[in-house]
Amino acid sequence: MIEVVSAASRVLQRATQERNMKLSVQVRLIEAGRTIKDNVKWAKDHGVEGIELTAEPHEDLKRTAEAVLNVLPVSSICGMFDEQGQLVFDLLAPEVEKRRQAVELLKANLRLAGQVGAAGQVVPPMFGPPRVPDLSPMADPAKIQDELMVAHCRVLGPFAAKHNTKVLLEPLNRYEQSYMRTQEHGARIMRRAKVKGVALLSDLFHMHIEETDTPATLRAVAGKYTGSMHLADNTRMEPGTGDIDFVAAFRALAKVRYTGYMAYECAISGSSRKQRTRNLAKSLRYMRACIAKAKRAR
Repeated sequence: MIEVVSAASRVLQRATQERNMKLSVQVRLIEAGRTIKDNVKWAKDHGVEGIELTAEPHEDLKRTAEAVLNVLPVSSICGMFDEQGQLVFDLLAPEVEKRRQAVELLKANLRLAGQVGAAGQVVPPMFGPPRVPDLSPMADPAKIQDELMVAHCRVLGPFAAKHNTKVLLEPLNRYEQSYMRTQEHGARIMRRAKVKGVALLSDLFHMHIEETDTPATLRAVAGKYTGSMHLADNTRMEPGTGDIDFVAAFRALAKVRYTGYMAYECAISGSSRKQRTRNLAKSLRYMRACIAKAKRAR
């Protein structure tokens, strides 16, 4: 079923490639209708061009993908569940078996991402403090984690490329994890791995905390390394609720001719479904205006 529907998805994707930037929204954030299909139709009516899937057990994820593809392309997949329904971030776990299981789960999601025509599977390497031992003076945790990530990329990158998708490495901010905080760190891992099928997930919320100059960083990495993006304001709510300069960011993306998706990955303000739906629609209008302004000022 997914293979059949994905052909239509790719047609829709090709039809939108002429635009420099495409707005996407995580499926979990849309509450306008009673069904996934209703919600995706609402998103399309409000200028959204793709939907990011969020973590579910694998069979549920496939059913969600089929519902989405009836209306819009799947832009990416974010998060990963194991068979017990637990989120998995074990690529840098000290236990060999946990790392092996994380790789196998990622392969399953990458295979699905390829089937539905998605840009890739979003992969934050870890959360929290280092879990590997400090083997100084031979190697400290940072070096061990770098070596593990390079090794993982050399396995997962070719697998992703074989399935026409990508591993989307996501640097996170210092309050969520202790490893890979900047875009350059992720790019450095990619340069060392020297494989296809790996790209960056550039998240403006995390960049606002960790980068000294977000537009300059985007000009440096987006054209060569970024495969997809996440949008949130500095409040971690929908764009337009804080002080991130989205026009400056989009101007940088336009300069390097970024043509990928930018997915809402945030909370939506409001105390009811009706309020959140209204606020999401308002934010999407704001994002379209920012993109238009950035294109004019490029």
